[in-house]
Amino acid sequence: MALSSCISLPLSSSLSMMKRNISAKRSELCLDSSRIKVHNHWSFIGGSSISVKPNVSTNSSSVAHKKLSGVRASWLATSQIASSVFAVGTTAVLPFYTLMVVAPKAEITKKCMESSIPYVILGVLYAYLLYLSWTPETLKYMFSSKYMLPELSGIAKMFSSEMTLASAWIHLLVVDLFAARQVYNDGLVNQIETRHSVSLCLLFCPVGIVSHFVTKALTNNECK
Repeated sequence: MALSSCISLPLSSSLSMMKRNISAKRSELCLDSSRIKVHNHWSFIGGSSISVKPNVSTNSSSVAHKKLSGVRASWLATSQIASSVFAVGTTAVLPFYTLMVVAPKAEITKKCMESSIPYVILGVLYAYLLYLSWTPETLKYMFSSKYMLPELSGIAKMFSSEMTLASAWIHLLVVDLFAARQVYNDGLVNQIETRHSVSLCLLFCPVGIVSHFVTKALTNNECK
């Protein structure tokens, strides 16, 4: 009994002294318990020691995870929109080229090519992609030279975005289809073969236009 009393008295005094030291340390440093954790370690050999560690709460980690997830979701959504509009625009123009090549003199082909609906639809898609791809840096890339003229390096930076590339592709589809319709209508008026020129307009629009002019010149010479 005497031995246990002798051991318990120093032990209790050490514990009380340890608690007073912790309270003093906390009051002196004015630690914010929401941000910092105070850990006390006591042993018979080393005595008591106090360590201060940052309190990384699960709330802060969850907020960071949500921000990262939001950025990934936004990037994926943008990429999916660009890919979807790219596919829709490409598929939408193919029936018109098919009609002009397969059945150029059919009434359904003439009515379809007289319609302005495909240009309106593609124009709306282009405007939508242009709105999504527009950034404060767009004008700087477009007019990057000191003479306020486009430069190849600036245009390359501007088209590094998938959304900008998709909008440029829709832009080309509209212009190519419009040029192909002009070639087709001119061929109907002057009774000139336009199937090869229309096909070239789909892939290489300027080459298709030149092909139509060459075909028209050769046809006129044969008629004379």
